[in-house]
Amino acid sequence: MTKHILRTALVLGFISVLNAQSIVEIDTENSSIHWEGSHLFKFNKHHGIVKFLSGQITVSDGSITGGIFKIDMKSILNTDGKYNGNLVGHLKSADFFDVAKYPVSTLEFVDVVHSDYNYFEVLANLTIKGVTNAIRFKGERRFRNGKDVMTSRFIIDRTLWGVNYESKGYFTNLKDDVISDAIEFEVTLLWDSLDEC
Repeated sequence: MTKHILRTALVLGFISVLNAQSIVEIDTENSSIHWEGSHLFKFNKHHGIVKFLSGQITVSDGSITGGIFKIDMKSILNTDGKYNGNLVGHLKSADFFDVAKYPVSTLEFVDVVHSDYNYFEVLANLTIKGVTNAIRFKGERRFRNGKDVMTSRFIIDRTLWGVNYESKGYFTNLKDDVISDAIEFEVTLLWDSLDEC
C-alpha cells in the first residue's frame, strides 16, 4: 500500500512538473537580429538585420529556462544605405557566411541563470558555417501589448566561426581596409505571453 502511494505521488509530481513547463513559438515576423560590423579602426561601419526561420522558448514556472532558434542566413540585409547590393552579396559569399552552403545558423540555450524575473544570463551554443562555439550574454525580458519581449546584446569574434576574410590575424602589416573581427548583435525575440497581466 505504501509503495502504491509513493508511486502515485511520484507520477503526480512528474505530471505537475510537465504542466509547469511550456514551449512557445516566437513571433518570427517581428523577432530579429540586428548586426553591426566595421573596419578595424572603427570607420565605415555597416549594420543590418537577419531574420529567424523558427524559434521556441521554454518557460518553466514563469521563467525562461531554454530556447532553440534557427536563423535564416539568406535573409541578411544591409540597412545603413551604403553599398547595399554589393555588401549583401559579399556577406552571403564564401568570403563571409557562405550562405549557399550554410543557409541556416542555430542558437540553442544551454543554461539560463536568473537574477530576477526580468534579468538573466544565458549560456548558449551558436552554430555558424557548421561551427559551434559557446557564448554567454545577458538578457532582459519585458511584457508589452500582450507579448513577452526578450532583448540581448553580445559581440562575437567572427574568426572563431571560420569567417576570416580581411581579418587582422591574416595580415603582417595592418591595412586601412582590414575588417574588425568583432561583430555586434542585438537580438529581439517576441512571443505571445502566457501571462494574462
